[in-house]
Amino acid sequence: MSSVRPAAVAGSFYPGDARTLARALDDLLAAAPSPAGQVLPKAVIAPHAGYVYSGPVAARAYACLAPGRGQIHRVILLGPVHRVPVRGLAAPSEQITAFATPLGNVELDREALDGIRALPQVVASDAAHAHEHSLEVHLPFLQRVLGDFKLVPLAVGDASPTDVAEVLDRLWGGAETLVVVSSDLSHFLDYAGAREIDDGTAKRILALDATITHEQACGGTPINGLLLAARRRHLDAELLDLRNSGDTAGSRDRVVGYASFAFSAHAAHSAHSAL
Repeated sequence: MSSVRPAAVAGSFYPGDARTLARALDDLLAAAPSPAGQVLPKAVIAPHAGYVYSGPVAARAYACLAPGRGQIHRVILLGPVHRVPVRGLAAPSEQITAFATPLGNVELDREALDGIRALPQVVASDAAHAHEHSLEVHLPFLQRVLGDFKLVPLAVGDASPTDVAEVLDRLWGGAETLVVVSSDLSHFLDYAGAREIDDGTAKRILALDATITHEQACGGTPINGLLLAARRRHLDAELLDLRNSGDTAGSRDRVVGYASFAFSAHAAHSAHSAL
C-alpha cells in the first residue's frame, strides 16, 4: 500500500500555509539574485535551520538554480539525521511514493532508489525520514525554483565519505540531475568564535578537502562524500554566502553557522576568490 510522507515541520521551520510560504520563498529568492553569467551548478550545499534564521543563506544557493527550471528533473537530496540513528544512508521504503509540503507533493524517483538499493550502505527506514527536518526544509525552495522534479531523499547517518561518494556515483547522471547537500556549520559558539571556525570550514570546502568534522558541520559526512565526488569530476566550488544566526535573526551569544556553496564544471569565480 503506497503512502505519502507528510510535512513534519511546516508551521515551525517554515510557514505552514501555502500562500504564505510561497510569498516568503519569493521574497527570499528576490533578495538573493543569482550572479550574472554563473554556470548552472551540478551540486549545492545549503543550510537547514528555520527560514527566519538560515533562509536568506539557503536562498543564495537556490537562486542560482533558477535557469535549471525545465532542465533539472531529478534532485538527489542528502542531509544528516537528527532524531533516529541510522547505520548508512536511509532511503524511504518502497511504500513511500512522495514527500508532501504545503506547496504539494514531490514524487520520489523509485527507479533511482531501486538502483541503489543493493548497495550495502543503503538501508530502508521510514522512521529516519518521518520527522527529519534537514531534508524537508529544502523541498519548498526546490518546488518554487524548479517546478516539477522527482526526488531521491537520503538521510545520512553512520557512514563514511566513501560510502556517500559511491551512492552519488550511482546517481550522478547528467544535466537532468542536481545534488543538494543539507548542512549547517558550527553550533552554539559565540559570534566571534563561530566566525573563525566557519571561515576555516568554508576554506576546506572550497579546497575540496573531505575532512570536515561534525563539529564544523552537522552534515559533515554528506559534505565529505560530495567533496570526494566533486574532486574526481574536477568540479570547482564557489562560496555564495557565509553568515550565522547572529547576522540574521538571533542573539550573538550562542550562534549557528550557515553557508551556501555551488559546485560546477566551470565556476564563474575561482574558488579562493570567494573568501
